[in-house]
Amino acid sequence: MTFWDHLEELRHVLLRCIIVVALFAILAFVFKDEVFWVVFAPKSPDFLPHIFGNSPDIRLINTELTRQFIVHMMTSFYVGIIVAAPYIIFELYRFIAPALYQNERRFSTPLVIASYLMFMLGILFNYFIVFPITFRFLGNYQVDSAVENLISLESYIDMLVFLSLAMGIVFEIPILSWLLGKLGILHRAQMQQFRRHAIVTILIIAAIITPTSDAFTLAIVSVPMYLLYELSILLVPRS
Repeated sequence: MTFWDHLEELRHVLLRCIIVVALFAILAFVFKDEVFWVVFAPKSPDFLPHIFGNSPDIRLINTELTRQFIVHMMTSFYVGIIVAAPYIIFELYRFIAPALYQNERRFSTPLVIASYLMFMLGILFNYFIVFPITFRFLGNYQVDSAVENLISLESYIDMLVFLSLAMGIVFEIPILSWLLGKLGILHRAQMQQFRRHAIVTILIIAAIITPTSDAFTLAIVSVPMYLLYELSILLVPRS
């Protein structure tokens, strides 16, 4: 195939991916109640009753006429991408696979699958653990009792999307480490040598991801990140 033939094939791949994302986004838009029940569940104190107890629910507000409709469309788009992600990965891999050598194909398929699973695991970890605690802390935080918190719908969605993306990327640490080890760039001795530096870096990243002042929330994020680092040490070659 010529360069233009490859470009034309890529155009067809992207077009199919866009159509699938659009179909799932339309389905998410139609099933609004079910989608937003999932989206709003983490803000309820009943979501983590053993942590939040009987604390009151935090209400969301909307201050713009068109904002709820725009948030509905954007949320449907995000859901469409997440649901269609396996198909998108399959199409892109099928496009790239003919250019790979046989030995590259042998480890690229499990690499792609593992990357997707780890990313989704990071999203689930954020949804069930990180985001509910972060939102509850920030939603109730006050510099003074005279200042009342009014959390906007858009702010809630933006925080949920940001933390989901951040935790999804964080959970890719073992996959990235394995890949760098496979390429000979990273070795186990290097990661063991810089373990202390890694702990400090993990604490800084965890503090950025969850801007709370309590050690409990910081530990919830930093401990899994450290365990991922230790797992990465086991995955990379010794030398």
